[in-house]
Amino acid sequence: HYETFDRYMKLALGEDGWLTHERESWVWIRNRWVPYPFQNNLHRLDPADRWDAVRGLLDASEKERAGYKGSPENFGEWITRTFGEGVADLFMRPYNFKVWAYPPEVMAYNWIGERVAVPKLEGVLKGVCTNEDAVSWGPNATFQFPKYGGTGAVWKSIGKMLEPARVHTGTRVARIDSEAKTVETEDGRIFGYQKLISSLPINHLIRLCPDVVEDGVADQLVYSSTHVVGVGLQGEPPEDLKTKCWMYFPEDNSPYYRVTVFSNYSPNNVPKPGKQWSLMTETAQSSAKPVDAEALVEDTIQALIEDKLIRPEDVILSKTHRSLAQGYPTPFLGRDAIVDPALRAFEAKDIFSRGRFGAWKYEVSNQDHSFAQGYECVERLIADGGAELEPTLHTPSVVNSRKNA
Repeated sequence: HYETFDRYMKLALGEDGWLTHERESWVWIRNRWVPYPFQNNLHRLDPADRWDAVRGLLDASEKERAGYKGSPENFGEWITRTFGEGVADLFMRPYNFKVWAYPPEVMAYNWIGERVAVPKLEGVLKGVCTNEDAVSWGPNATFQFPKYGGTGAVWKSIGKMLEPARVHTGTRVARIDSEAKTVETEDGRIFGYQKLISSLPINHLIRLCPDVVEDGVADQLVYSSTHVVGVGLQGEPPEDLKTKCWMYFPEDNSPYYRVTVFSNYSPNNVPKPGKQWSLMTETAQSSAKPVDAEALVEDTIQALIEDKLIRPEDVILSKTHRSLAQGYPTPFLGRDAIVDPALRAFEAKDIFSRGRFGAWKYEVSNQDHSFAQGYECVERLIADGGAELEPTLHTPSVVNSRKNA
């Protein structure tokens, strides 16, 4: 979305430090592959499921022409209005529950923008009649990935450009005094500031910096946790996975909602390129969707076999499991009425909470968005200007609809 972000990516790793891929993403459903976006490729379904999906879309289209009364009350209602019951029941509802770990009915829908492909009935019917795949939708039809070191290599490289004496890592912030304008770390150091930009999750910021926002506000913020399970295997990926990037799994036999063929992103993502390959799975957890963390790795491997991504006889070389306490900032109902006043309260104390969980706006929480939130905030402070200088934070639908400087 941002020319500045693209420039820094090249600065970080150089022109030759990246591999460019054509996105090839799929949905595994009803024991078959359907290209993503699912709703644009219904011809891949068997006749009964195909008809249920098309009938629902026709019904939704007819109701839209007749005119709905009012806006949808939540994400679940938006799904039904947009896709009809067929696509909703077959894919949209089960998948979104797996990825968000909350029912769509407790979520808002104003975050959607470019995140969800809204089907045009003519295009859907054309695909059903011609059996042509429609796969080019979305902002990441092509994407780049570091040749070496994974995504972390980008930020390690950029970090090295900073003055080392002014970078302090490896210790937690213990408290923030908004009146004295100091930050104290757990090892006893105290740093003064004039303006403070924080990328801490705002629920932690509230607790570390008392007397700015009521502590109970932190408990109202809704999020899910993410479990990442990696599996390294001997040999090469099977033929039907050799060009795939990532895959979506709406059905309940598997704990994961998404699986990435991570060795396809870069051959250097395994120790012995050409002789080994790897998969990375993501599983969401919340109070509404518990996960047995102790059994997750073995449950994942069993599901990978059931979903025909690996075979029982494949040699597994490594298994890793990492849990991220805060994975997704959920766009819950009433989010902005809670988050926006908290952001303004901190700004009144010269504290600017930005980033994926700092601003708690999923629609602008990718790496490029988070990067932009940071530099736009700095530009605002240098210019001593107002909020209009931070378009990513304040006008997500605008920045997501265009290429930005």
